Amino acid sequence: MSTETASRLEMTPDWRPLRLQSLVLLRWLAIAGQTVGVFFVHFGLGFPLPLLECMTLIALSALLNIFLVWRYGSRANLSPRFAAVLLACDLTQLGGLLALTGGLQNPFSLLLLAPVSVSATTLPQLETLIIALFAAVIASIVAMVHMPLPWVPGHELAFDRVFVIGIWVAIVCGIAFISAYTSKVANDSRLIADALAATELALSRREQLSALDGMAAAAAHELGTPLSTIALAAKEMRADVDEGSQLAEDVELIIAQAARCRAILAKLRNLGGTDPTDPFAEASLSDVLDEVARHHEGRGKVILFDSQGVAGPDPIFPRSVGLLYGLGNLIENATDFAVQTVRIETSWDESRIVVLITDDGPGFAPELITRLGEPYLTSRPRDPQGADADQPGGLGLGIFIAKTLLERTGAKLTFSNENADGHAQVRIVWSRDTVVKQSATRVLT
Repeated sequence: MSTETASRLEMTPDWRPLRLQSLVLLRWLAIAGQTVGVFFVHFGLGFPLPLLECMTLIALSALLNIFLVWRYGSRANLSPRFAAVLLACDLTQLGGLLALTGGLQNPFSLLLLAPVSVSATTLPQLETLIIALFAAVIASIVAMVHMPLPWVPGHELAFDRVFVIGIWVAIVCGIAFISAYTSKVANDSRLIADALAATELALSRREQLSALDGMAAAAAHELGTPLSTIALAAKEMRADVDEGSQLAEDVELIIAQAARCRAILAKLRNLGGTDPTDPFAEASLSDVLDEVARHHEGRGKVILFDSQGVAGPDPIFPRSVGLLYGLGNLIENATDFAVQTVRIETSWDESRIVVLITDDGPGFAPELITRLGEPYLTSRPRDPQGADADQPGGLGLGIFIAKTLLERTGAKLTFSNENADGHAQVRIVWSRDTVVKQSATRVLT
């Protein structure tokens, strides 16, 4: 993953900005519902209630909406703290209405869960916790301090204290459940979305590099002929000039630089091979593993290859970006944690293809094995500004990206430790039919 991508993800917040327009719209809907409800109870059902006080609270909520739109504009993004303050205002206004109309005995006391749900969905966990506690406090206050529930004049509707306590317990439990569960689900969704975006960035970068490789190879092919002509003309000139003269030195310089250019062009030609019609568009499994492992040799670790129980010819894989990048990430991760050795074992038969990547490092943390492949899961936090800024780790996206890309090729990944001492193992299994279909599809396209 590029440094630019990593730094961009490290600054990714654990929340999504709440737009003022959304909050204002929700408040207008609440205002409309509260107005209709108060008027229906007072005029439709004929139940007396403090109409002036209720409409005053509703009007204050409407004035707050108007002020916010005038002051900040409807398209403004709210900071977590400011959004929490506005949700707390909504809870206060709703608590006031409930206190005027029967407290928790009012069926609409269930609406105390609404601001908590909005907070849990959009705000960080700290602000969500504050809103949840504030909602519980409001519910507790209106349970004890409230006016009678509007009812038929001359008749008082009384509820047993145990019933009211039960309503209070139900609301508090609902607040706790919504704030915890919704916040966790929303946070997981945000992490997955961010990690998928990182995967797309990584793939896009790899595809751009592949396209650049092809352009470089094409340029090398086109420049080869004129460069050969220059070299041939220079050699003919060398035969016509006196040795030791200034012109002879210039001719020798031209010949040497032409040879250097030809060597550079030869390297550029080797960068191509991503075209589906190119003979290098497909490669054997051994060649693919050798290609991706070559970049990690010379890092003080030994990479060993071993084929066990091999049956039949070496399977052929399309050299897709996802396959190369996914295998490369896993081998890089094994090399980072290995003490001395990384083993890459392959086996295949008529039904499946297996790759086993094992390092002699400390292994996967036991508490993380069952969660490996989730985004932002890492046991090696890193400070990007610290002394170890050049060391791998920190984001916890490597295994997620590798798992995602390889699963797109039809692979199934299993993570484990080889023994009690550690030695992390990644087992990658493809169905041979899946690989054959991918190769056939690539040929047809």
